[in-house]
Amino acid sequence: MALHVLTGAGSGIGAALATRLRDRGDDLVLIARSAERARELEERHPGSVAVVADLAVPGALAAAMSQAAADERMPDRIDALIHAAGVVDLGPVGELPVSSWEWQLNVNLTGPAELTRLLLPALRAVKGQVLFVNSGAGLRASPEWSAYAASKHGLKALADSLRQEEAAHGVRVSSVFPGRTATPMQERVHEQEGAAYDPGAFIDPESVVTAMLTVLDVPRDAQIPELMIRPRV
Repeated sequence: MALHVLTGAGSGIGAALATRLRDRGDDLVLIARSAERARELEERHPGSVAVVADLAVPGALAAAMSQAAADERMPDRIDALIHAAGVVDLGPVGELPVSSWEWQLNVNLTGPAELTRLLLPALRAVKGQVLFVNSGAGLRASPEWSAYAASKHGLKALADSLRQEEAAHGVRVSSVFPGRTATPMQERVHEQEGAAYDPGAFIDPESVVTAMLTVLDVPRDAQIPELMIRPRV
């Protein structure tokens, strides 16, 4: 039975992954942005522990995780840290306000970097792994996607550097790059793009989760550094 720390368990890919992990008997520590969301997650996943820590405020994560460590329900080991949280706000560079840049960079990049830093000692102790849910936008940028793509390009750089730094400690680091997936985020993107949304036209989140579980479960003599997932059509 493994213990996973997971962000983004409230919806989309993260929610589907949390369910699959619990269904197979794994333990979960779920990072929640508010006390209300934490209660919701613990009710949805009985036996899990939800920690209130807002990725949008990276500077407060250390205090939040320190406070969580005092919770007697917190496990004494971490096998995997999985970054599935993400936000998106589209707009041309000439119009996108600095608040939008800060929000996306904090949640998608700086927050994950800080949370990883805080949990690395525990991951090193068990030769665990870190899994980043990136995006096709982490490999290329399109008009009006500048801030989101910048955050995801940065997330790839974070993973690539971390993988080399932590190899000596036995910590595996992987990135998955899903194409457009049928999630609430995708619905929001379509609203911003002014396009009709048909979830059947995109990857099912369960398909992405199946690929992620393969990355997590590959035997210890191997690792999957990067995995791209694209719609069949």
